[in-house]
Amino acid sequence: MDIVFVGAGRLATQLAKALHRKGEHIVAVYSRTMASAEALCRMVGGKPCDSIDALPHRADAFIVAIKDSALAGIIPQLTAGRQQCAFFHTAGSVPMSVFGEVPQHGVIYPMQTFSKERDVDFSRVHLFIEGSDEPTLSLARAIASTVSSSVSELSSEERRYLHLAAVFACNFANHCYTLAADILEQHGMDFSAMLPLIEETAQKASTMHPRDAQTGPAVRYDENVIEAQRQLLAGNPLMQEVYTLMSRSIHQHAQTATTISPQKES
Repeated sequence: MDIVFVGAGRLATQLAKALHRKGEHIVAVYSRTMASAEALCRMVGGKPCDSIDALPHRADAFIVAIKDSALAGIIPQLTAGRQQCAFFHTAGSVPMSVFGEVPQHGVIYPMQTFSKERDVDFSRVHLFIEGSDEPTLSLARAIASTVSSSVSELSSEERRYLHLAAVFACNFANHCYTLAADILEQHGMDFSAMLPLIEETAQKASTMHPRDAQTGPAVRYDENVIEAQRQLLAGNPLMQEVYTLMSRSIHQHAQTATTISPQKES
């Protein structure tokens, strides 16, 4: 299969490498900077381009992996003269309708966090697909199934909520790691002390509902501990507010779980 990548960032890099390892033909890579396009092409082959007009006019699929805010602006130029091609974006929160009247279009959304430096095992990544018609959906499924056995069809509306959940599960959780690292480093301790705790928490989430795995002073709303820890954050009002709101949210969820558990048992 001949594939063109529009974008050479973190997601594009990892998906292009995964498809290349499976024997797919990456014919060209576009990036606003030639250096980025060349860097990815050195890994997966293909022609590096820093101009949309320099991209091939024929390919089985164009995979557009650029920042969400740039998608609508690039589509008219990218699709002009390529009406026989299929185009897929990879964004979580952008609807498939961003392609407008383009005949063949869809979405291939890998549910994972990416970096250029750390290779991802795509066989463990769940990919969510959408297509403007059955042939385009089948093509999306064929591309996604090349790298993963976990492929599901999902509408643009459903994908918005999936992406929102991912922000909480990944982006917000990682920010909490950052805040924890800040606290430790300010007091001469290393973040590595947290790693066994983080690993155990992630393991529990794979075997039980996260609500049931929740521990800590906020579950029982131990006001003495909570207030003492809030005072430790007096020098950082924003972090103190995050702590307060997070503790309140944890306690509310714990109360909800207590309320509904007798109904589950009856």
